[in-house]
Amino acid sequence: MELSHQHLLAVLLWILWCSLHSALIAASVTGYMKKKLGDAYRFYRLLYNIVALITFIPLVLYSISLEKAPIFRWEGPLVIIRYMLSAASICLFVAGGRHYSLSKLLGIDQIRTRTAKHVLSEHDVFAASGILSAIRHPWYAGGILIIWARDISLFAFLNNIVISAYFVIGAYLEERKLVREFGEVYREYQKNVSMLFPYKWLKAKIAKPT
Repeated sequence: MELSHQHLLAVLLWILWCSLHSALIAASVTGYMKKKLGDAYRFYRLLYNIVALITFIPLVLYSISLEKAPIFRWEGPLVIIRYMLSAASICLFVAGGRHYSLSKLLGIDQIRTRTAKHVLSEHDVFAASGILSAIRHPWYAGGILIIWARDISLFAFLNNIVISAYFVIGAYLEERKLVREFGEVYREYQKNVSMLFPYKWLKAKIAKPT
C-alpha cells in the first residue's frame, strides 16, 4: 500500500502535535513560563490540557478518515496476544490511576491551591507503592500497548512509531522534573525500578528464593 500526500500530511501533523505537546512541558519552557506568568502560572496545566484536547480531537478524526486496509491483522492465535496487550494496558491505566490525582492531572488542584507541583499524587509526596514499585510510568506504558493492540496499516504503523516515541520522550521529560523535585530519592528510585517495562521487578521476582 502506498501512502498518499494526505497520509504523509497526517503523519507530519502527528509529529508536530507530539513535538508541541512535549515542548510545552519541558523544564526549560515551564520554568520560563513560571517566571513570566507569576501567580497566573497555576492556570498553565489547565490551559495545556485544553490546547492538547482541542488540537487532538480533529487530528484523530482526520487520521481515522484516512485509514486503509491493514497490512497486519491480529488473527487466529494472534488474537490472544491482542487481548493480552489490551488487558495489560487497561490494568496499567487502572493501577496507575490509583496513585494519581485527577484534579492535579487536569490542573484544577493547582488553581485551587496556587501551587505548581509536578508530582501528580494525591498528597504531594513521592510514593513507590503498588504498580509504581514495578514500573515508573504505567500510563505511558499502557498507552504504548494499546496503540499497538490494533490492526496495523502502513499509515497506522508510522503513526504508532511517532506516538510511541512521544510517550518515551514524555516520560524522560517528566522524570527530569521529578529529579529536580525529589533529588536523590528519585534517582535511587530510577536505579531500582524500570521506566516502561518491569524487567527489574521481574528479575527480582525470579531471583527471589522460594
